[in-house]
Amino acid sequence: MGCTPSIHVNQTGVVYCRDSDESNSPRGSYSATIHTHIIKTDSSEVTSISRPISPGKQKRKEYREKEISTVSNNEVETQTTSIQMKNTDNEVTFGPMKLKQKNLSILLVFAKEDAQSDGFWWAADKMGYKCFIAHNAEGALECYLDKHHDVVIIDHRSNKAFDPEALCRSMRATKSSDHTVIVAVTKRIAPEKEEPSVLSLLKAGFNKRIPENHNVNSCINELLCLEYGEVRSQLKLRACSAVFSALDNISDAVQICNEDNQIQYVNPAFERLTGYSAEEVIGKDATEMARVDRNKTDLHDSINNQLKKGKFWEGTYHTRRKSSDVGVSSHCVFSPVLGPGGKLFHIVSVQKTTPDTSYSDRIKEAEYNLANVKLGLPVSFRRRSSGVAHGYPRRRESLAKIHSMTVEAPITKVINIINAAQENSPITVVQALDKVLEILRTSQLYSPHFVQPMKEGDTMTSDLVGGLVSQNVKRQLITSSQESSSVSHSKPVSGHHIHIPNNLLSQMPAEVIEILELEPSWDFNIISLEKATAKRPLVHLGLKAMARFGVCDFLRVDEMTVMNWLNLIEANYHSTNSYHNSTHAADVLHATAFFLTRERNQAVLDQMDQVACLIAAIIHDVDHPGYTNAFLINEKNPLALMYNDQAVLENHHAALGFQLSWKDNSVNIFKNLTRDEYTPLRETIIDMVLATEMKQHFEHLNKFVSCVNKSTLKLEETSSMSGTGSPDSMAIINQLSTPENRSLIKRMLIKCADVSNPCRTTEMCIEWAKRIAEEYFIQTDEEKRRNLPVVMPIFDRKTCSIPKSQTSFIDFFINDMFDAWDYFCDIPDLMTHLQENYRYWKEKSEEEAS
Repeated sequence: MGCTPSIHVNQTGVVYCRDSDESNSPRGSYSATIHTHIIKTDSSEVTSISRPISPGKQKRKEYREKEISTVSNNEVETQTTSIQMKNTDNEVTFGPMKLKQKNLSILLVFAKEDAQSDGFWWAADKMGYKCFIAHNAEGALECYLDKHHDVVIIDHRSNKAFDPEALCRSMRATKSSDHTVIVAVTKRIAPEKEEPSVLSLLKAGFNKRIPENHNVNSCINELLCLEYGEVRSQLKLRACSAVFSALDNISDAVQICNEDNQIQYVNPAFERLTGYSAEEVIGKDATEMARVDRNKTDLHDSINNQLKKGKFWEGTYHTRRKSSDVGVSSHCVFSPVLGPGGKLFHIVSVQKTTPDTSYSDRIKEAEYNLANVKLGLPVSFRRRSSGVAHGYPRRRESLAKIHSMTVEAPITKVINIINAAQENSPITVVQALDKVLEILRTSQLYSPHFVQPMKEGDTMTSDLVGGLVSQNVKRQLITSSQESSSVSHSKPVSGHHIHIPNNLLSQMPAEVIEILELEPSWDFNIISLEKATAKRPLVHLGLKAMARFGVCDFLRVDEMTVMNWLNLIEANYHSTNSYHNSTHAADVLHATAFFLTRERNQAVLDQMDQVACLIAAIIHDVDHPGYTNAFLINEKNPLALMYNDQAVLENHHAALGFQLSWKDNSVNIFKNLTRDEYTPLRETIIDMVLATEMKQHFEHLNKFVSCVNKSTLKLEETSSMSGTGSPDSMAIINQLSTPENRSLIKRMLIKCADVSNPCRTTEMCIEWAKRIAEEYFIQTDEEKRRNLPVVMPIFDRKTCSIPKSQTSFIDFFINDMFDAWDYFCDIPDLMTHLQENYRYWKEKSEEEAS
């Protein structure tokens, strides 16, 4: 019968073949007198021994040879070495695709070799299939995971060596089993007996059941049925994966529905076009996606009539976008997929990209959109439908699926728009957009990178930036003698330990009332009020401002409660601080109240916003120790440890403001608010206080300019061009009144109020400049005394130039912010003072230099 090819058994009992040039058989053939057996010794070594075949096995061998002889008489070529019956019909047609079926690979799982296993083995040998056999579950799994067979045949005839159904489930649990046909060999049932259900086999994962029949010709027929049936069906399913991969990577939006217009599939281009994810639309009615005003009411009836006739429908089609009710227009083709009897089975719609534009137009469009990305304005790209045009190279859709997130943030939407625009764009545009994507993927989009922000040797500006923005936090080992902190978190002053005056607003001293009459004016002199009230200006100004804005009515509390609260808050400001004291809080309160009276702020902000702004201004620096965040972090202050070095003072001010308010009912201005009233008020106050952290200055400013001013400018220009509406038209107010924009406006309001000193009269500006410099001097002295990192070395009282510090501060922090704020709410008097003060400090700086 021919020579025996080399074979081996692994440790789990799987018989593998080593390919032989003489035979395709994975198993050794039989000799007339000698039978080769493979056994595994105790030392797990594979040993091959030869011994005479027993009479019983010799009889089985002769029986098999008799079967082979019978098969050879039925158009099977007989050779002295082996009998081959190879199938050469391996080309499979799947629609327009031509597929090639590779040589079948079969795994037999039989605990013991018998006539049935031999029947399949020899059938596979004759058909030229690759065949492997395993004798236990572990070996079968190992072999299957290694070879990924097309067909697995498992012995299910009262097998006690392993559980066939458990083995099948284990195989199905692997990813490679999706396209594998698993067959169970069962006992033949006598005609008079009731045949058991195959349901348990199907649930276990078997595709088919074959009753035992060891006739080689019968086994060949079973394998042929498997190859032409289940195996080729799996081959076609694998081809479907290639089709879906192609659909996932094309630029046109594809949607597949059943005959009832129920969506079954959409590709990523459809998701980008509509803004809906596949999970949101699959299973939904496709006609709902077309319910936009621009589509005719009978559009889908017309489309369905065409499709039922087996005809295409082509035309302009509007699809609803998730972000708006306005549909997106595109050229669309609906194609019918017909089944038996010409019945409509599927509907495929392909929405084309917009017509192409010239290369020069696309360059202009790209430049326009690049500018919009920088400014935070909307972008609008048109995509090409061809891969190469005008001789310029194009590229396929890039970075597909990287930014397809289940939960999509605004920035990821922008990145997805840019990715879509890069598809089939000119290489110059692609490269420019790649740079944009690099910027957008950074974590701090609105935080500037200071590239030569000042002239060489400008140590003043360098120190201001380092101390206020980056905080210049450095860590040093502190000796035991330096561990004691000079700044300790002072306990809040309780309402029971301060004097609550009985006089209200109308009962104030005449001098105070006279000063407060100028409170609505920007030129109000807070220093005069400080002197007239013995350094208690916050209570008096607070009563006047809160009465003007109806705070008592909004909070539903009496004036006495408000006055008690103001006294408590002011008592927790440190009067020993030269700058961060209750006078500064009163100054910020005055600026806040002034800004709230500007026409645009009155149109955008409601009374809750106004009350929140006033309260935030009052508490925004409560219990300030007179040192910066960086100082507290460097000295490992308890507050820095509590707030994890993040906005240490700002978090403390906001938290303490509410703690003091809730300590006693007589000072609790929030006591009569419902939960629904209190929660948004508290959130707004906290958000505004945290916005005063200078570390986030540029982020808040850039967001305000991009989201508020630029959108306002765009609407104003549109209004001007159309001749409808004034700059403060309802369209602009509606745009500014969104929750996001109102938050940005309130943050900018308190930020401008907090650092408005350079916009005061020159007399006031000089006074505040001296006070802040003195506070920084004290911090530098303390840092040197305790050998802490010096945050702002230029603020050394022996060498510091106050004029230089003021010009640097105005140049770097004030000018841009107040230009933006002036554009928003029109504050010409402030801008005039700012220019005058800058000239004053510049002249003084030049005098010092000379």
